[in-house]
Amino acid sequence: MSNNNRSSHHWYGFWNRRLTRREMLKASSVGFGSLALASLCAEEKQTSAARFAGLSSGDVASGNPSGPRASQFPPRAKRVIFLFMHGGPSQVDIFDYKPLLQRDHGKPLPFSKPRIVSSETGNLLRSPWAFKQHGQSGAWVSDLFPHLAGCVDDLCFIHSMHGSNSRHGGALLELHTGSDTFVRPSMGSWINYGLGTENRNLPGFITICPTLTHGGLNNWSSAFLPAAYQGTPVGNAGTPSEKATLPFIANTETPRDIQRMELDFLHAMNSEQLIRTGPDLALEGRIDSFELAFRMQMAAPELQDISGESPETLKLYGLDDPKTKNFGRQCLMARRFAERGVRFVQVTHSYKWDQHGQLKRDHTNNAAEVDKPIAGLLKDLKARGLLEDTLVLWGGEFGRTPVAQGTDGRDHNPHGFTMWLAGGGVRSGTKYGATDDYGYYASENKVHIHDLHATILHLLGLDHEKLTYRYSGRDFRLTDVYGHVVKDILA
Repeated sequence: MSNNNRSSHHWYGFWNRRLTRREMLKASSVGFGSLALASLCAEEKQTSAARFAGLSSGDVASGNPSGPRASQFPPRAKRVIFLFMHGGPSQVDIFDYKPLLQRDHGKPLPFSKPRIVSSETGNLLRSPWAFKQHGQSGAWVSDLFPHLAGCVDDLCFIHSMHGSNSRHGGALLELHTGSDTFVRPSMGSWINYGLGTENRNLPGFITICPTLTHGGLNNWSSAFLPAAYQGTPVGNAGTPSEKATLPFIANTETPRDIQRMELDFLHAMNSEQLIRTGPDLALEGRIDSFELAFRMQMAAPELQDISGESPETLKLYGLDDPKTKNFGRQCLMARRFAERGVRFVQVTHSYKWDQHGQLKRDHTNNAAEVDKPIAGLLKDLKARGLLEDTLVLWGGEFGRTPVAQGTDGRDHNPHGFTMWLAGGGVRSGTKYGATDDYGYYASENKVHIHDLHATILHLLGLDHEKLTYRYSGRDFRLTDVYGHVVKDILA
């Protein structure tokens, strides 16, 4: 018998006997891959109601885990940009003006300091910067932020933030994940899990130049949520922003049709493995990441190329100034990611705001790097009509003490500090809450990190008590068993 006849005879017998499931998968690998591709390309919007009762990995595998999903109620915001000031900026030197702190410089604090402190501190230390009121809202801003001072009527200040941890590592984890003691899914991962991405060709959660310290990747990890909701880092804190790009998105050696065939074959083998072993979050995450990486080859190069931006826009973000160029590019990329449907974008100014000493010198330098880019981002979002459905959040992991550390420094202070929000359904030109007369403790309308998370989810159309995931025998959520929506700041 010739080789051809022998081959024909083999396949005739193969198809004319009862096939095992494994044999059928092997023989139909390309066909199954094509079916998978067709499913991935379908733009069906899935409601997320069933997901809030707790998703199993099998539920995730049954559809496109990153696809867009409906909110529980009409959202005020569609996406979030988080401007994270790593280290802890001093509220009493930027936004929380305290006349008594200026008057009583050098005197002892007239009430007790916290029982647990980061390190030893002395007497009251006045701010070396002058404060002025700005805008129709009359918000107080120090001379550190002259550009942002022109945007105060678009901001909603929360002057009564407080957290549970005075150490950087625990405080970063609490701000990003809701827990300062355990590894939990990050805020961006929960939002991506609840709503999915608006653009299937890009990740739903991107963090630009993130810190690698104080919790590192746990601050953008999906933890026990499916891997599809993990944050995608673009560079890191040690990478200049002009070199911070999505890696490995260009394949000049293999044509796209061949890549597609390779992925189809790989998908078939992975599908067989899932049939054999049952749900496997790690493997399902790899399947999704392979497909996303393939699609990103078309979307990411153009997205990362800012040569089409006008000179006026580049100047608005400070890209014409060496001082502001690095952070300015991060803010510009945040806008470009947000307008293309990335659900959660984080920009990190790391790790510069931890002034235990040299407060005047270093806070001056830090503010000069970020002030113009942040104001430029707000103005650009507003001009493009994006600010009304983009929630912008600014802040650090905690604030600083009104009492001195040494002669020119401030210690960590999680007991009372300022964060602000803009756009996305918050009341603009307002302030909420207050600290005591010296700025040490949140004293009026206190807002815990859990409350901030609950409010952010609410603005996105998600009930923080119903956005849950069952893991290890219990339902978890971003706010754990805490959190209240701060309704007074809603527009």
